[in-house]
Amino acid sequence: MEINAIVKAYPKKVSKIIENDGKLTCWNEKGEVFEPDADLVAAAQVELDKEVYKQQRKYEYPDMGSQLDYIYHNGIDKWKTDVVDPVKKKYPKPS
Repeated sequence: MEINAIVKAYPKKVSKIIENDGKLTCWNEKGEVFEPDADLVAAAQVELDKEVYKQQRKYEYPDMGSQLDYIYHNGIDKWKTDVVDPVKKKYPKPS
């Protein structure tokens, strides 16, 4: 199980998670150890996976100044086809 998925599945319950030798131990707000439900965590992981493309795109696009300069010199339509579309094609939005 991924730590981020556990936190997403239990946003108000998890107070601490420690990994030791590949095993995660979770504590609730009362300081009690609990075992996360694997199905809830798997569903949360699916939701997190759907958001990965946003971060990938964010790091692939040039900085804002470079993009604005490109638009100024080449126009918005050329910017869309030369800058935006290749990144969107490389990291498509999941369906």
